[in-house]
Amino acid sequence: MKISGFTMGKNVSKLYYPIKESIESILPIVDEFVVALGDNDEDDNTLELIESINSDKIKIIRTVWDIEKYPRGMENAHQTDIAKSACSGDWLFYLQADEVVHEKYLDHIVEQCHRYLDDDEVEGFLFNYLHFFGDYEHYNNHHGWYPEEIRIIRNDPEIHSYISAQSFRRIPGFDGLHYRQKEGTHKLKVVKLDAYIYHYGWVRPPEYMRAKIKSLDTIHMGKKKVSELYKKSRKALEFDYGNMNLFKKFKGTHPKVMENFISQFNWGDKLHFEKDYKPQRFKLKHEKIKNRILTFIEQKLLGGKQLFAYSNWIKLKK
Repeated sequence: MKISGFTMGKNVSKLYYPIKESIESILPIVDEFVVALGDNDEDDNTLELIESINSDKIKIIRTVWDIEKYPRGMENAHQTDIAKSACSGDWLFYLQADEVVHEKYLDHIVEQCHRYLDDDEVEGFLFNYLHFFGDYEHYNNHHGWYPEEIRIIRNDPEIHSYISAQSFRRIPGFDGLHYRQKEGTHKLKVVKLDAYIYHYGWVRPPEYMRAKIKSLDTIHMGKKKVSELYKKSRKALEFDYGNMNLFKKFKGTHPKVMENFISQFNWGDKLHFEKDYKPQRFKLKHEKIKNRILTFIEQKLLGGKQLFAYSNWIKLKK
């Protein structure tokens, strides 16, 4: 059995993604790790960071992003597919640049990959998610923040990255362009793993968080529209994480590979723990009254089970 790891990104380092740590977290269990690395800005050192891992397992593919050809976030899926197509493993383990796996789950992951290798009904594996928010001591489990996602898929040419690279679907006869199409696509049949993805996408210095949001807006809406939007709205130079009392305290341990990255935390004085603090910005989805009511019902009455939860898969009972 062979497992391939893969990821993609552009300007990853300058936007404060822990891509080196992400790769290192599963490097011990993969036979290769493919990175589709975009045309980074001159002040980005992602290539140097990845090369510093100094592993012959890592294969870097240089790419050029085209958000006009692949609008509405589809370039993320396109870039993911470029990396996927270069993988040679039986199972393909996808991690985005802000996702890390705790070492305590590695043996279980390999064990399950072995177990279902010859079971063709199983097309992938589903992971639980921990969405850290603001700092490394709090996480966001409010309604609307996806609690699960597919991160290991079978090496099948009909399986493609989907929408803006959050998930995967089977797309027979795919034209290579329309990653948001639903007609003619099929949800993957997956097995749920007893393992978590540690998602650090909402933990970075406030000025980097604002830059990341603008970058994602550009990928989804285009440079011209985003330029006009930000000029008109006069968005703050630093992101406001809001009232940190809304989030649960994390009582576990972080992956060992994150120790150095976490030690650089230095924006605690910019986080707000005042009881009645209200940020002077647009409301994020977990701050909206509807989602706060749903969160209360889910956590107090339903044991954490989300109502109307996002589900881009068919969960097998194995």
